[in-house]
Amino acid sequence: MMVASMNAFVVAYSQSDFFGKLIILSLVALSMVCWIVLLHKMWTLRQVKRLSESFQLALLEQTGHQRTSLLTLDLSLLPLPKNEAAPHPFGEIFQTFKGKTIEMLNKNRYFTTQASPSKGATYLTPADLELLEYHVAATISSQHKSLEKNLYVLSTIVALGPFLGLLGTVWGILVTFSGLHDGGGMGSNISVLGGLSTALATTVLGLLIAIPALVSYNYLKNHLKNYTSDMQDFLTALISQIELQYRKVE
Repeated sequence: MMVASMNAFVVAYSQSDFFGKLIILSLVALSMVCWIVLLHKMWTLRQVKRLSESFQLALLEQTGHQRTSLLTLDLSLLPLPKNEAAPHPFGEIFQTFKGKTIEMLNKNRYFTTQASPSKGATYLTPADLELLEYHVAATISSQHKSLEKNLYVLSTIVALGPFLGLLGTVWGILVTFSGLHDGGGMGSNISVLGGLSTALATTVLGLLIAIPALVSYNYLKNHLKNYTSDMQDFLTALISQIELQYRKVE
């Protein structure tokens, strides 16, 4: 069945004129781009999700069971991506959080020492915690944009595929009517068949490209939305933990 279907497209391509063949080749190229982007994005998001879950569990184990402070925890002791170029959103969030927290504590420690040298404890004010959340939220936004990169290609294919298919359909019908207008000779019959083949093949190809692209785009957008929510929850957990340790009790 599959071989027969593929053969139908091959026959349609061979019977098409130059412009019809160009449209069919464009649709095939569009399909290849669609599947490359789709498979790469699905693989990347799956790897990122798996790494993030391992990272969060390892972080919880280090700070919970082993009583290690967040600010003294070494990132190299936690799960890292095998490829350095691979995205690691939770690691970036933790690095930003840790760096900004230490920076704020050092600042508060300096001003506390200047005001009262006898005071040794250092705290984070509610304004500090709010500023810390703002800084890390910017990192989350950056990671979201990085993971969303090239996803627009799928949404473009969703719109472009049917339009290319429609162009092929209209062109095929135009060629068909042109062949009918020429009369009933052998050349005109071949032209009619070629026009009908182009019209039907491009219509089917346009839909075969647009439907998977639409489904995968919505799936990836929803998956990315859920993962962004996971990043927000991770930030909330980090802030809650540091607040318990460094927020001054009135």
